Amino acid sequence: MKPTVLGASLLVLAATISFSVEGVAMDRVTGREFATRSEVIAPHAMAATSHPLATQIALDVLKAGGSAVDAAIAANAALGLMEPTGNGIGGDLFAIVWDPKTQKLHAYNGSGRSPQALSLQWFQDNGYQDIPPHGPLPVTVPGAVDGWFALHDKFGKRKMSDNLAPTIRYAREGHPVHELIAYYWNRSVPVLSKWPGFAEQFTVDGRAPRKGELWKNPNLARTLEKIAKGGRDAFYKGEIARQIDAYFKANDGFLSYEDLAAHQGEWVAPVSVNYRGVDVWELPPNGQGIAALQMLNILEGFDFSRIAFGSAEHVHLFVEAKKLAFADRARWYADPAFAPAPLEQLLSERYASERRALINPTRAAKAVDAGAKLNQGDTIYLTVADGEGMMVSLIQSNYRGMGSGMAVPGLGFIFQDRGEQFVLKAGHPNSFAPGKRPFHTIIPAFITKDGKPWVSFGLMGGAMQPQGHVQIVMNLVDFGMNLQEAGDAPRIHHDGSTEPAGQLAEMQDGGVLNLETGFGWEVIRDLQRRGHNIEFADGVFGGYQAIMRGDNGVYYGASESRKDGQAAGY
Repeated sequence: MKPTVLGASLLVLAATISFSVEGVAMDRVTGREFATRSEVIAPHAMAATSHPLATQIALDVLKAGGSAVDAAIAANAALGLMEPTGNGIGGDLFAIVWDPKTQKLHAYNGSGRSPQALSLQWFQDNGYQDIPPHGPLPVTVPGAVDGWFALHDKFGKRKMSDNLAPTIRYAREGHPVHELIAYYWNRSVPVLSKWPGFAEQFTVDGRAPRKGELWKNPNLARTLEKIAKGGRDAFYKGEIARQIDAYFKANDGFLSYEDLAAHQGEWVAPVSVNYRGVDVWELPPNGQGIAALQMLNILEGFDFSRIAFGSAEHVHLFVEAKKLAFADRARWYADPAFAPAPLEQLLSERYASERRALINPTRAAKAVDAGAKLNQGDTIYLTVADGEGMMVSLIQSNYRGMGSGMAVPGLGFIFQDRGEQFVLKAGHPNSFAPGKRPFHTIIPAFITKDGKPWVSFGLMGGAMQPQGHVQIVMNLVDFGMNLQEAGDAPRIHHDGSTEPAGQLAEMQDGGVLNLETGFGWEVIRDLQRRGHNIEFADGVFGGYQAIMRGDNGVYYGASESRKDGQAAGY
């Protein structure tokens, strides 16, 4: 008898797991078997980013007397140069900051809005069912630079010119491209090279730079120098803004000087739920952080002291909670200025209890609805902590890979394609409208314990992000892992839930469950019998950075073993 496609896929997955376990070449004498290394521990300060050179820049800023916010800005600027496959000043930014002076969390929503001259009617008149992923149409105002200055005005100590100086130097002198970045860069070049300005500024003779090859971006150096000298207005109201305006007018785009000049991010109140004694904090919509909190509320009703990590019961309950939270995510999460979500009800214990009751402990749900009783993305993540106790959780993105492909000649950066997340359907909360912020996938996270800072963390990767946040919290709280183990543990990724964007195809088949190498064959077989559609996937499990503050004030750092990053302190 020939195996079915699913059966063959599971056999390949099982063989991969078997081979991987037998082939592990790291017999550590401490920690879990999947841990790649120990946590980094330092007494004064810590930085964890997705690139070692960015981490070193952050530490240099801290040693020079900069705050954690100064260091985060400096590292983020460097990542825009060194990891353009995930971020840059053409994208948006979100951040959560623990301020030791006020003993409270502050949160910034640095997402940009859609062009005022573009309308839902225009898309409909021109036959669009969805906003395309590349080119001028998905471009929204980039909010990263505004976010830098808003954070700096409130918490910075050093001049912005000093914070940007290391990146300007690397942009002129060059830096060696790292392995994973070279891989994703190579994938983007064939897709984006047709858009004006991309190939000239982001290829080497028409190809992506290779691992270890020195990469220079003198155009970005000049742009950052103008920003360092002229402040945020140099980007949003000066010569740069006029160059952007002219470029989009010449290339059938809608982003204008007026859109840039009108941009303003905002300080917002972070939202939390308590999960078994710790408070987990996320930003409210237009982001998807509330999905992580909804999942935690549902999962708190199960006794995970009696459920083993990696067991079929653990995976099943996690995935079913995700399906329920993501149904609400598709229905309610949008720009609150246009469609405010009923957050109090979504995060209430009563609602969590109602949703939890919908989970069948032995059978995977094929379809789920959003709550009926209510009244109403590629990325980089970094975190920094300083000697005074300030901790920053910051995430920044161009959305899909390197973004839209639209790169103004001479400026050295690519515009995000975040507008692809709008829905071209009237009446939906995330329906396209002029001057509206799209649904956002990028979310920073923070955990406090007894009112004190505990963990600043994030896990990048589109819809993986709230799933990843919940897994990190559970690994720390339910399964007793240390900070590095919590990130190294094999991950769960569920795909196929109803989405808040596109044509809004609703989940009817239960979606697809991807399990990272490390889950046993007997677990996979059990989950299959419960009705889960299990498939092998590569590269969907996200990227993690975290800093934990110990009871004695020392910092613990962890960095993603699946990426090029580094945690380091002093």
